[in-house]
Amino acid sequence: MAPRANWKGFLKIAEVSCPVALYTAASTSERIAFHTLNRATGNRVRRQFIDSDTGKPVDREDQVKGYEVGSGEYIMLDPEEVASAVPDSDKTLSVSTFIGCGDIDDVYFDKPYYLAPADRHAEEAYILIREGMRKKKVAALAQTVLFRRVRTVLIRVHGTGLIATTLNFDYEVRSAKDAFNDVPDFKLKGEMLELAEHIIKTKRGKFDPREFDDRYDAALAEVVKAKIEGRKIEVRKEPKEEKVVDLMAALRESAGLSGQKTAKRASAKSKTKATQAKAAPARRKAS
Repeated sequence: MAPRANWKGFLKIAEVSCPVALYTAASTSERIAFHTLNRATGNRVRRQFIDSDTGKPVDREDQVKGYEVGSGEYIMLDPEEVASAVPDSDKTLSVSTFIGCGDIDDVYFDKPYYLAPADRHAEEAYILIREGMRKKKVAALAQTVLFRRVRTVLIRVHGTGLIATTLNFDYEVRSAKDAFNDVPDFKLKGEMLELAEHIIKTKRGKFDPREFDDRYDAALAEVVKAKIEGRKIEVRKEPKEEKVVDLMAALRESAGLSGQKTAKRASAKSKTKATQAKAAPARRKAS
């Protein structure tokens, strides 16, 4: 069964236009989901909006959007007034510029979508755009109205198709300075840095998503299965807190050099002592 498109419109570059469709590329719908139940009856419970002052339930038709202008002061907006802010849409992904594929920091990446031709008549123009971008090794920046908002979209070649990633606005991305402000600035050198480089080199590999499992979801599935079968569910014990270890010792242990390093140092010390012992008679003779 073909997936359902989230959006249909046109991808336009200059005078070239191609009917396209957006499909969800990443979804959490397959995760285990729970409902909230009444422990006494086993029935599902429903959420209800309550007036914060009177404590009485508020019916759906009496619920409106509100914007806080002061402490406890709000202006109310009717659905029609909110809808008036939704921009008009011409259903066109209009490409404004082409950039290098790595020119945008991925902290701006929001959600990925597969961008495919909407029908067979669009295939020729679609392939032309895809291969042109592939040959020039570029990505396209486009804008359109998606899900009631004007969104900026990054379009890249993805195998035999295109992938469109919605981008966060600048005001949505928090400054990294706040997170890294207390990180000290000093340079590492010598054995510590060499060990870190060695560990990274030995751990080098490629990303394969099949190698990474959602262990939490799998564990939840096992808990549910055990509950259905009437088996006892073992309560997990809290892990013991690990003691603080010496960073250099941890690096050597990670690199598998702890024993080798000790042996080398012992050998070096013995060689130094032997050299000093041989040099002593020569110095006495010279005196």
